[in-house]
Amino acid sequence: MKQVYINSGGSISSQKTFDNTMFLDEITAYDDNVISTIDPNYKDYIPPAAARRMAKGIKMGIVTSKIALNEAGLDNVDAIITGTGMGCVRDSEKFVSAIIDNDEQYLTPTPFIQSTHNTVGGQIALDLQCKGYNFTYVHASISFESALIDAKLQLELDEANNILIGGVDELADHTVKIHHIAKHIKQDAVKSSEVLTSNTSGAVFSEGANFFVLSNKKQTSTYAEVVAVKTFNTLPEANLHDAAITFLKENNLDVNAIDAVILGNNGDVDYDSFYNTLTNTTFSQTQQVCYKHLCGEFNTASSFGFWLGAKIIKTQSIPEVTKHNHIAAKHFNTVLLYNQYRGENHSFILLRKC
Repeated sequence: MKQVYINSGGSISSQKTFDNTMFLDEITAYDDNVISTIDPNYKDYIPPAAARRMAKGIKMGIVTSKIALNEAGLDNVDAIITGTGMGCVRDSEKFVSAIIDNDEQYLTPTPFIQSTHNTVGGQIALDLQCKGYNFTYVHASISFESALIDAKLQLELDEANNILIGGVDELADHTVKIHHIAKHIKQDAVKSSEVLTSNTSGAVFSEGANFFVLSNKKQTSTYAEVVAVKTFNTLPEANLHDAAITFLKENNLDVNAIDAVILGNNGDVDYDSFYNTLTNTTFSQTQQVCYKHLCGEFNTASSFGFWLGAKIIKTQSIPEVTKHNHIAAKHFNTVLLYNQYRGENHSFILLRKC
């Protein structure tokens, strides 16, 4: 089977990541429990008349895909695979509100048409005039990983040469209120520098989009190789160490071969114990990296971690603000990513320098 490479990436997050010439050089600090993205000038990428009719998730997806394609030197791809937890949830809310407000009569269909989960992938395809395979995974907090597995299999089997994959989710007022009521969001504002040590329930919610061009052909823009991906719907905390070791053994590696481990800690005292299991035992002597205090929590936040891991390998550096312990690796040849959300949907991703 062929190897799979990350040839480019584009990111819009709560940090200034849309500029690919920078790597978390300027950090934006927050003191809140719900944070939005730092957006580029969408008019630079999308005609203003079209942008006005687009949901934020669509705009973020189109812009990050264009950034990724430009870096990879491509005008089109063989397939587009998207992961999203909630899709264009703002338009979903608009449509449901219109049903209630208008007593189920005289409804404008536009919000409904744009509220489906595959709208982002469809709009990207329309923009590129890509008539290839187009699929959207809606698998909660492993939606991005599902898209990654699909693309990896196709590239390994030489069914495609270049595939655009990404994860995208947006904030919406009513949905945020529901998460507040369910106490999935921290009850009080918290400084971004204190999120990981806040010792309170819930997470700081956010939104974002991260798209990548994966290929079975290495080129000058290549970031890293995607070695393996594995997901678990449920994984008891007591079995997490063994699952990590088994995953490494399946790829002929041991703990000492991992130069850095990237973890999805979000400051939720009820569930960060999963990460603590790995940081205190399995990877206690490995450089540890965290990112959700920068980008917040959302269903496809792991795609930001994927972007971070790829950047670390390409630049051979780790931004100071992401360091979670005092161990410093000499180089970054092999990086492991682990994420879970509220004790479910665990994922391991292994990246390697190429």
